Amino acid sequence: MKNFLFSAFTIFISAISVFSCAKAENYSISPMTKTSDVNYTVEDLKNLRDFLLTKPAEDLSEKNYDLDGDNAWTVFDLCLMKRQISDMNNIQDNENTEQENILVAYFSRTGNTEKIAEKIVDITGADVFEIEAENPYTDEDIAYHNSSCRANLEQADKAARPEIAGEIENIEQYDYVFLGYPIWWGEEPRIIDTFLESYDFSDKTVIPFCTSGSSGIGTSEKNIRELVPIGEQLAGKRFEVDSTEDEISDWIDSLEIDNKKEVQKMNISVNGHILKAELADTQAAKELYELIKSKPLTLTLNEYGSFEKVGKLPQSFTKNDEQITAQAGDIMLYQGNQMTIFYGENSWSYTRLGKIENVTEKELAEIFGDGDVTVTISAEREFNFETKTVMLNSGYEMPIMGLGTYSLTDEECYNSVTALLENGGRLIDTAYMYGNEAAVGRAIRDSDVPREKIFVITKIYPGEQFADPEKAIQDALDKLDIRYIDMMLLHHPGENDVKAYLAMEKFVEDGKIHSLGLSNWYIEELEEFLLQVNITPALVQNEIHPYYQEPEVVPCIQSLGIVVQGWYPFGGRGHTSELLGDETLNKIADAHGVSAAQVILRWNLQRGVVVIPGSSNPDHIKENLDIFGFALSDIEMEQIAKLNRDEKHDWY
Repeated sequence: MKNFLFSAFTIFISAISVFSCAKAENYSISPMTKTSDVNYTVEDLKNLRDFLLTKPAEDLSEKNYDLDGDNAWTVFDLCLMKRQISDMNNIQDNENTEQENILVAYFSRTGNTEKIAEKIVDITGADVFEIEAENPYTDEDIAYHNSSCRANLEQADKAARPEIAGEIENIEQYDYVFLGYPIWWGEEPRIIDTFLESYDFSDKTVIPFCTSGSSGIGTSEKNIRELVPIGEQLAGKRFEVDSTEDEISDWIDSLEIDNKKEVQKMNISVNGHILKAELADTQAAKELYELIKSKPLTLTLNEYGSFEKVGKLPQSFTKNDEQITAQAGDIMLYQGNQMTIFYGENSWSYTRLGKIENVTEKELAEIFGDGDVTVTISAEREFNFETKTVMLNSGYEMPIMGLGTYSLTDEECYNSVTALLENGGRLIDTAYMYGNEAAVGRAIRDSDVPREKIFVITKIYPGEQFADPEKAIQDALDKLDIRYIDMMLLHHPGENDVKAYLAMEKFVEDGKIHSLGLSNWYIEELEEFLLQVNITPALVQNEIHPYYQEPEVVPCIQSLGIVVQGWYPFGGRGHTSELLGDETLNKIADAHGVSAAQVILRWNLQRGVVVIPGSSNPDHIKENLDIFGFALSDIEMEQIAKLNRDEKHDWY
C-alpha cells in the first residue's frame, strides 16, 4: 500500500485546536502594526504555539499575531504564520551568472526593443546580435498612417523578406535564443521572418519578446512557431518600453530555462515545525531525493554531543566524504548510511546532503529540543510544467489540467471525454452524483490512449453511500470498468464520512484505488478529520475562481503536503459570463494573445491549483488545454489577486 504519513504539523494543529478561542485583546496590540508588514520568525511561531497551549511564555504584549484580522489569536493564525515563514524560506537571491549558450537577437527601429534587449543581456550575461536591415528603415518607411509606406507594404505581403546586414558566427554554440522585435501592424516585422529562415533553430529553444503600444504578442508567437522548425518555443512576453529590470527578471525566472541549475528541495517536519532544506549537488543527495519523492521518509534521530541529531537511513547512499566543519543547518551523510542534522558545529569526514534554510542556530536548537526526535522528510511538491503533472503524496503523478464532467450526461459526456483525450488531456473528474461514470469509462475504453496514461477521479456521496461505502466503491469500479480508480474522494462532509474514508483505505490496500482525497473540506473540517484516518488525503477539491480565491485556505492546505484542485474555475452557472468578461482578465489576455478563460486557468496553475474546467464544446476543451505557452508575470498575478470578492457561488 502506498501510504503517506501526515506531518507532525498536522498532529500539532489538531492537538491545540481546542485552544483556538484565545482572544488577542488580552494584549495591547498597536493597530498601526499590520501583520502583512511583519516578518515572522520561528521564535514567533514557538511563542504563538505556547500561547495556544496555555504554556508559560514571554511577554507578548507588543506582539501582533492576529494574522486573519478576527481580533483573536487562533490555530488559524498559527497556520498563516507558518505559511509566511515557509514562503520567506523560498526566497532566493538572484545572482547574475554569465551564460555562454544564450543569445539575445533583436530588431529595433526606434530603440524601444533595444532597451528591453539590453536588460535581458544584463540579467543573463548573454551574447547579443542586433538584426539590422541591409537597407535601413527611415522614419518615412514606418509612417503607419501612409498605406504605401515600405513597412506597410512589407507587412501586407507574407512573402516579403527584407535583407539583413551581417550574420551570426557560430550560432551552433547557442541553445537559447531570446528573439526581440516591435509589433508592426499586429505582427512581427518581416525582417524577423528573414532572420528565422537564415539559421537552423530545430535544436534550439526560442523565446520571443516584443514591444508595442497596445498589441499583444500572441499572433507573432503563432507566426514564429509555424514559420520554421523550432526545437522548443517558450512563452513570450510583451513589454512596455519603461519595463523595469525586476519585471523582466521575473519573466525570465518564470521560463524555467533548463540550463539553470535545478535546485531540489525537501521539507523536514519535526516537533510541529516544517523546515525547508535545499539538497546538495552530490550523488548521495540525488539518491535521497529519489527515495523521498514518491513518499515521505520518517526517521528517528538520536541526540549526539549537544550539537547534532543522527539516525540510520533505510539504505546506504554513495559516499563522497571530505573533511568538513559542519555548521548549524547542515545535513550530512555519515558512514554512508546515517543522516546527521546539525544545530551546532563539528568537524569530521562527511558527504553533504543539504542545508536547512533561513533558521538560526538558536532556533534550530529550540526546534529539535533535547533528546531523540522523530522527523518526517518529504520532497517539496511543485507543479512540473514540462510534464504537466504533480507528484502526489501517495506516490502517483497526476495531471494538473483536465476536464470536469459535472452536468454532462450520456453521449455528451462520452464525446467530451473523447475530445479531451484526443487533444492530449489526461485528467478526468466525475462522481456518483453526476450520473456519468459509465460514460466516462466507456470513452476511456474506446480511446487509443493507454489506461496507465489517464487519471480518473470519482466521488462517493453522503447518505446511503457513506452508510454502505464498500458497496458504493464497488459500484464505482463496476460502472467505470477501467480496472482501477486513480483517485476517490468523499464528495463533502457528512455523517459516516470517516467510516467511508476508512473503507476506501482498504481498497487502496487491495490496489483497486491508488489515491484518496476530499472534496469541499476546509481547515476546521480537516483538523478534526485527519486524526481519525490513516492515509493523509492526496488532494482537496474546493470551489476556486478569481472572485473566490481562498487566499488563506489554499496555502494552508498545501502546507500540509496536500494538493489543491479547483472546481468552478470560471465561476459556475450564472456567473461565467461576468467572470469571462472581466476587464482586468481580458486586458491580461490581450497582452498574451489568449482568452480570459486561458488566463484564469494559468493563474490557477501558477498558484499551485489543479484545474478541471467543464465543457461539452470540443473547441473550448482544446483551448482550455492550451495554457502552457505563456506565463503570467508577478504583476499580473497581483492584479488577478485583487479581483477576490470572497464570493462563493455554491453551497458546499
